[in-house]
Amino acid sequence: MRRAARAEWGPLFTAVRDGLVARRLRAIPLTLAAVCLTAAFQYVQNQPWGYGFVQDVGAVRAADPLPLALLRTPLSLFVPALDLPVWGALAQILLVFGIAEICLGRPRTLCLAYVATLGGTLYARLAIAAGWLPASDARIVDTGPSAAVVGLAVYVCWRYRARFTCALVVVTMVVECALKPNLAGREHLAAIAAVLMVCAARRTVRGIRRPDPGSAG
Repeated sequence: MRRAARAEWGPLFTAVRDGLVARRLRAIPLTLAAVCLTAAFQYVQNQPWGYGFVQDVGAVRAADPLPLALLRTPLSLFVPALDLPVWGALAQILLVFGIAEICLGRPRTLCLAYVATLGGTLYARLAIAAGWLPASDARIVDTGPSAAVVGLAVYVCWRYRARFTCALVVVTMVVECALKPNLAGREHLAAIAAVLMVCAARRTVRGIRRPDPGSAG
């Protein structure tokens, strides 16, 4: 068990530990900003004067015009669902964004979070247009931070070869979608698919760049 745990999480644990020891909270400024922004959005959207503002700047629905949805998508990463406890979203962001920021760096973490969220957003539009989802889903607000969290978790596990954990995240999302087949669950799977495509593209590019040992001489 100890050997298996070391093989699964050893490289990831070492990277996170070294990053925190070397820089402490300076290693995760993006994560801390994301937590604060999510908490601020949660507070504002629960005020009578703030709900409309949050909807205007960060709520994305498939019914929205695509340019408007794309404009709102970056901030939609930090708008938590109204019907879920905000502490869960904050804990997920602190843990997963923090690990990703330390291991991948700020630009890549932000880019992957956006790709995952955008994957869910575009899937909802495609699925509703194709008739795979009911038209009423077009008025449901997208998942917010959770799609980005799931996508980052999958990418970090893939990057550090935590294969069992990566598979567990994917299976958990599939089971969630099967037990509760709503738009959020399907968007989580779409976010995973988008990130896995990024992983496949990176592996392909790396294979092209790596010279063939048999071609030398």
